[in-house]
Amino acid sequence: MRRLRGYSCSWTPRPTEGSSCAGPGESWSPSPNSMLRILLSAQTSPARLTGLLLIPPVQPCLVPSKWGNRAFGGDPHSSPVQGLQRLLEQAQSPGELLRWLGQNPTKVCAHHYPVALRRLGQLLGSQPQPPPVEQATLQDLSQLIIGNCPSFDIHTIHTCLHLAVLLGYPSDGPLVCALEQERRSRLPSKPPPHQQPVLDGGQRLEAALSCPRFLRSPRQHLIRSLAEERPEELTPHVMVLLAQHLARHRLREPQLLEAIAHFLVVQEAQLNSKVVQKLVLPFGRLNYPPLEQQFMPCLEKILAREAGVAPLATVNILMSLCQLQCLPFKALQFVFSPGFINHISGTPHALIVRRYLSLLDTAVELELPGYRGPRLPQRHQVPIFPRSLITDRARCKYSHKDMVAEGLRQLLGEEKYRRDLTVPPGYCTDFLLCVSSSGAVLPVRTQDPFLPYPPRSCPRGQDQTVSNPTTRGPAQRVVLMLRERWHFCRDGRVLLGSRALRERHLGLMGYQLLPVPQPCS
Repeated sequence: MRRLRGYSCSWTPRPTEGSSCAGPGESWSPSPNSMLRILLSAQTSPARLTGLLLIPPVQPCLVPSKWGNRAFGGDPHSSPVQGLQRLLEQAQSPGELLRWLGQNPTKVCAHHYPVALRRLGQLLGSQPQPPPVEQATLQDLSQLIIGNCPSFDIHTIHTCLHLAVLLGYPSDGPLVCALEQERRSRLPSKPPPHQQPVLDGGQRLEAALSCPRFLRSPRQHLIRSLAEERPEELTPHVMVLLAQHLARHRLREPQLLEAIAHFLVVQEAQLNSKVVQKLVLPFGRLNYPPLEQQFMPCLEKILAREAGVAPLATVNILMSLCQLQCLPFKALQFVFSPGFINHISGTPHALIVRRYLSLLDTAVELELPGYRGPRLPQRHQVPIFPRSLITDRARCKYSHKDMVAEGLRQLLGEEKYRRDLTVPPGYCTDFLLCVSSSGAVLPVRTQDPFLPYPPRSCPRGQDQTVSNPTTRGPAQRVVLMLRERWHFCRDGRVLLGSRALRERHLGLMGYQLLPVPQPCS
């Protein structure tokens, strides 16, 4: 009979590694050293060895053949491999087991070794007076298994390891160590541990801005990380990242904003308008005019140098300055010039630039009476914010606008207020009411919900009103301004720049503003 090289067999079911088998009506988990003493001395009751008897028998190997899957060696005549398995299962002593394994090296298959270990346990546990086992016999059996375990499959290794522990082979002995080493070698290799790179100052700040702890307590962690950095390590990329985080999370942190303003002043010569627009963004959004005295002169120099290079960046810078109420006249004259307007007309971002220019023109009309330069031509003007702001649309399910609308409907009736009405020059209002001089709420008629724009000049201190013949007096336009949580900076006291700008312009146009705070939850 030819020997199949490299062929290994396995048996099922797979035992759980390190588990102990229980005898009928009892649970037992012996230590390896005590079990070995039991085997060598045979001075204890064989009932404690019944765990070995309960291990399922090893199934013979099946190999494919032209007659189908059958026991290794063929059918109907039994093979030498099957014959050796029967001899091992019928052995009457540990010495006989060892002889069958040692005298038939060409017929020994990998699965024969767990069969021999199992039979050894049965011999020691089934006899009233187990025969003493010579230590040399155990050592010889161990050497046979150690020498052949590289050819075992993983299931055979687990089975032999489990049986060896139950038989009392010491955990630090050669047999258990060899089987354990083979078991580990079959495990999937683990990827090498990730080496933390050495970070310079700027990279450490980037990591601080992105770590989960920053999201839980952004102020303290960020301030501490920034305080540890040296000025030369603060690159434009790091400062832009810092500015974006402050704007995105509505963090009105004076220390950090002043650090950005100081960096902008110091690095003015090396910064272009595309970087500057990102550094200036949090000042306008958070409604924070910096204390740095050179902040505005520095921006004016950058605008004079870069205005024609990046039109959208130039307008973005002016939008932030508009929210801070500090628009430079020279930059306004440049962006309202025919050359600049013609230049942006054919660009992909022409619509957004025209919308921003329309807002700047409104700011000039309402806030800069001393301006004497060019203005945006009427044909280029577009509504500023014809719809609710993006943040309001994104968080509409958290808003209490529907609650306020239902209250107005029940108190006044649907004909006496208008919701989400856009008034010239393009500001969307939450709720608009017409109120007479006596305090009565009038029906909002389609012909008179708006105040004229540009507003007619009137003596300082008087409000813009529209005459209502039914009441023999002027009717005021009252705008209910919802105050949601996300309309404010994180501290909850300062309105965001875009909100403050809208309310300021509506007030300058003559509308009476009535803030509606968010109800306490």
